[in-house]
Amino acid sequence: MNRFTRVLRAVVVGLAAAAATLSITQVAHADPAGPNLPPGTENIAVDAAQNQVFLVGHATGVQIYTCNSEGKWGPGSTPRADLVDDKGKLVATHFGGPTWQAQDGSTVKGALPATPATKSPDGAIAWLRLAATAQAKGPKGGDEFVKTTFIQRVNTSGGLAPTTSCTTADKPVEVGYTADYYFWMAAKPAVKPGG
Repeated sequence: MNRFTRVLRAVVVGLAAAAATLSITQVAHADPAGPNLPPGTENIAVDAAQNQVFLVGHATGVQIYTCNSEGKWGPGSTPRADLVDDKGKLVATHFGGPTWQAQDGSTVKGALPATPATKSPDGAIAWLRLAATAQAKGPKGGDEFVKTTFIQRVNTSGGLAPTTSCTTADKPVEVGYTADYYFWMAAKPAVKPGG
């Protein structure tokens, strides 16, 4: 193999390695995808042309039910949960409001729009799409949740209200649940090639 061939081979190998590194870097910095919604849950979809996911949190916690004047648990509940990312790192907490607080102290409150909840395919608490109604920076200026437009709750397990009767003197009941929460923000403008 002559010197020219060795240099050419080194250049080709170097370019291939650079291209592979660039592809991996682009994938590593890609925004998370939205959830896979099975048939029958389309009503909680978020318009992906106008919005994009910026955070996915896997929640473990409880839904807290109180007894109403009709002797039933509910109809609503108050959540208390921790949300972690795919690596198990705490990214947010979830509590009444419903409210989510990011690790930087910023918060977002959500409300159900006219779109109804979707029954869970697994007989758990409903899958939801909530519109962000109030966002606030954290005490030290953290702003992760300030950009939130929608929150989806999907892939739920547990969390349903007890079916037993109750009295208003009964203590609140905590029912364990898990869910995935998808946080959406306004879509970033597309970058034009060469610009």
